[in-house]
Amino acid sequence: MNVLNLLFTKDGLIYQIAKNKSILEEKSYFVTEETPENLIEEKLDEILIKQRFDEIQVVSALNHFTLMPEGFSGHEDGFELIAYNAPADKEKEELMLSINKKFNVQFYYTFPKNFYKKIKELAIPVHFNFSGEKFLNSINNKSNKEIHINLYHNQCEFFAIDNKKVILYNNLDVNSEVDFLYFVMFTLSKIGFGINETNFYAYGETTENETFLSELQKFVKNLKIIFDNIPNKNFILN
Repeated sequence: MNVLNLLFTKDGLIYQIAKNKSILEEKSYFVTEETPENLIEEKLDEILIKQRFDEIQVVSALNHFTLMPEGFSGHEDGFELIAYNAPADKEKEELMLSINKKFNVQFYYTFPKNFYKKIKELAIPVHFNFSGEKFLNSINNKSNKEIHINLYHNQCEFFAIDNKKVILYNNLDVNSEVDFLYFVMFTLSKIGFGINETNFYAYGETTENETFLSELQKFVKNLKIIFDNIPNKNFILN
């Protein structure tokens, strides 16, 4: 069974082609000042015609989202709720829903309509998910107060969890590891998590964001790297 895994981030696209749980191919593309503005769309077109796929798994880490308790049924308000966090355009974005039963929450998020249509037009089984839901489902919550941080290229998402309850989730587009540190520490102060009583866990592009983690370690007592992305092993895609 040939499966195409796609991960859309703030300024990038990562894909994997897998067969029977073996990764055959993996590559990343990121928009820079030197690349065309429509790089991601061009690369998506190339990837989708690479071969015949039996299934596609799509994960969005784009930060157009809102977090609600599981069971919230006001789906018609999804765009308005997302708009409190980020601008949402009904003409250009598809409204999506991902439910996490493990922590009893659900995510409304949007996904670019042009990408959505290209993928759906292949007429093969496709599953869409939000990175926050997949990240949350991978967390093994043990202690009372925990901060779980998943690092990307110029982006990070993190959960604050207290006694198996999600206190806060955020997905940040930033260009500086100092900004990562500021946002995480600012969050701690706002939700009343003491530095010494909180356990920190890091995932994803930990090597790429080594400066952030080393600076964080100067302030916090308990920090553990759970998953470090290496070739053919991406935390959110695997």
